[in-house]
Amino acid sequence: MKKGILLVVSAPSAGGKGTILKELFRQDGNLRMSVSATTRQPRPGEENGKDYYFMSREEFQELVAGGRMLEHAEYVGNCYGTPREPVEEWLAQGLDVVLEIDVQGGAQIKRLAPDCVSVFITPPSMEVLEKRLRDRGTEDDETVRKRLAAAREELPHAEDYDYIVVNDRLEDAVEDMLAILRSEKRKYVRNPGFVQQVLNR
Repeated sequence: MKKGILLVVSAPSAGGKGTILKELFRQDGNLRMSVSATTRQPRPGEENGKDYYFMSREEFQELVAGGRMLEHAEYVGNCYGTPREPVEEWLAQGLDVVLEIDVQGGAQIKRLAPDCVSVFITPPSMEVLEKRLRDRGTEDDETVRKRLAAAREELPHAEDYDYIVVNDRLEDAVEDMLAILRSEKRKYVRNPGFVQQVLNR
């Protein structure tokens, strides 16, 4: 069985990656979402084990110390990380796994898994990004300012990713993501025995 693709997806806060990924999952049944662990408080409607594994800083550090995180980082005062076991199991089953992580985590994953496929989702402008942040209504002005400052630091890291997807129109962004996955699945390195199979038919 062919190993699945590990898809690393990063974007500034309110960059729209959640909306894009929701539609991507609706259209591609071979995808699985890695559930991240975090020390931040749940937002309204978020469920433990579905949206995130919500835990204390002490519990988080225990997982890190035990080597049970693929990557981890601190962002705006909270810890985030990717539990290792579910990701490795899905990939072995031939499923494609999406890691929705920040640029720090993305850099760690690229070092650990150089065959991953990385995509940076960017807003069309900082003005649009600020409007999306404020329209969410989940953060106060100080947090919005921190997230915008973080975005200005994160955006230049797009050059470290394999692909850039501009989130202007949702339909276009989703089609770009699907095209990236299709293209990656056709790479010869992911199909090393294909030519021999053709010759033997």
